[in-house]
Amino acid sequence: MKIENPAAFSFIMLEDIFLLNKDKTGIANPFALPPPDAKTVVTGFNYLGSNKKKFLVVVHYPGIEFIAALHLEALQNILKRLDHTLEDIAVLNLANYAETGFDDLMEYFNPQKLLVLGEKALPNGTETLTLNMPAKINDCTALLSFSFDEMMDNLENKKAFWEKMKQF
Repeated sequence: MKIENPAAFSFIMLEDIFLLNKDKTGIANPFALPPPDAKTVVTGFNYLGSNKKKFLVVVHYPGIEFIAALHLEALQNILKRLDHTLEDIAVLNLANYAETGFDDLMEYFNPQKLLVLGEKALPNGTETLTLNMPAKINDCTALLSFSFDEMMDNLENKKAFWEKMKQF
C-alpha cells in the first residue's frame, strides 16, 4: 500500500510505531542543534608529492601554493641524498590550512615520519617539539627543524639540520 500523506498513517495504523536507532538513518531531526564544539572538518588537502612512504613535510609559505622554488630544489637534493624522491613524501603548506590541527594531519596522511620546517609550520595542537630533537608521537617520528629561510644563508643551521636528517 502506498500512502502519500504521512498524516494518513494515524487513521490506518492504530498502534504506535517506533524506529530503532539503526533504522533512523536519513531522518533529520528539525530540533537537533549542532554540538557546541562542532568544527569544520577538512576532507582533503592540496599537497605536493604522492606520500608513498608516509613521510609528511609541513612548511609555511603564505601566498604560495606549496613551497618556494629554490626551497623545493634544496628539499629534492636532500631527499635524493637520503634515497627518497618527491613521490615518496607529501609537502603540505600549512599557511593554506591555518585552522588545521595535528590530529587532522595524522588522520588524513597517516605519516610514519613528520618533518616540520620552521616554528610557523607547527600544526595546532602539536605536542611540544624541541628544535632538532626527534620525538615519537604515537606511531610517528616527528622532527621540528629550521625553515629553509633560516637555513639558506646559515651554514650552522644547515649542518644541524643535515645531521638530524641523516638519522631521521
